Amino acid sequence: MQYRDLGRTGFKVSAVSYGGIVSASEYDGRNYGPDGQEKSDGYVAWAMEQGVNYFDVSPRYGNAQTMMGNSLVPFRKDIYLACKTENRLRAQAEPEMEESLKLLHTDYFDVYQMHALATMRDLELAFGPGGVMELMAEMKEKGIARKLGITAHSEAVALKALELYDFDTVLFPFNWHMHMAHGMGSVLLRKAKEKGTGLLCMKSMIDRAWDSDQERASSAYPKSWCRPFDTEKETELLTAAVKYALSLGVDTIIPPGNFDHFRFGTEHIEELLAQPFAEKDRLLLEERLKEVGNRPFFGEDCYTL
Repeated sequence: MQYRDLGRTGFKVSAVSYGGIVSASEYDGRNYGPDGQEKSDGYVAWAMEQGVNYFDVSPRYGNAQTMMGNSLVPFRKDIYLACKTENRLRAQAEPEMEESLKLLHTDYFDVYQMHALATMRDLELAFGPGGVMELMAEMKEKGIARKLGITAHSEAVALKALELYDFDTVLFPFNWHMHMAHGMGSVLLRKAKEKGTGLLCMKSMIDRAWDSDQERASSAYPKSWCRPFDTEKETELLTAAVKYALSLGVDTIIPPGNFDHFRFGTEHIEELLAQPFAEKDRLLLEERLKEVGNRPFFGEDCYTL
């Protein structure tokens, strides 16, 4: 495993991070019976053996906090633990934060994030009177959160958030499809690098949106919000997509919420870093873009500044 600076945080994080959805047996309205506590324990133990040291979770991810939290008990002192809140007001966020601490068997977070920022209204509430930013600032002052971050799919909202507060990290979909077709993330990348903001990358292995709920439910990767490249049948595309994300300068990638993609990223990361994005990778992705380029993952407002 290779370790990289997470911006100016002082954290040396593994180039591949563990997304808590991997541990979830209940998530997004579905029950994944086979993925119980024993499975989560095995996934986390394997991750630790491979040198993964950054673990990310949210109350939004079904029972992931419970499952991953139990699995991490023997390893808490050896990892960076990131959690989130989607609540924009302190009154709702504070009890949720306390519950997260309890479920994750810890008394502090290494990174605590304002999650899923999508609109300017989100920021108005979060930074207004009684907003969640009051709580987050207090958490950092008291050491409950060592660093503060944001997660977003809207570049405009992410940029505005970084204007309002000097966040330590940003988790964003620096994805080949969205970047090549729409330039999404380009300005954010530049601003984050200028500020020394840590860059956490989601959606690095994603091909496109699911065509339907049925396609998602019947696939091998129903825990993924978007369709990922298949780890066995689309290896070249998957490899090229991850190389693309790494070429943008992200600090670590968080694979989709299934063990297959997490394992693929972990087992291949040294090779991917040693053989960076090349012309053959670009040609492969450009060809794929002809098929999926007119199928955005999210609302068009995500692409506009």
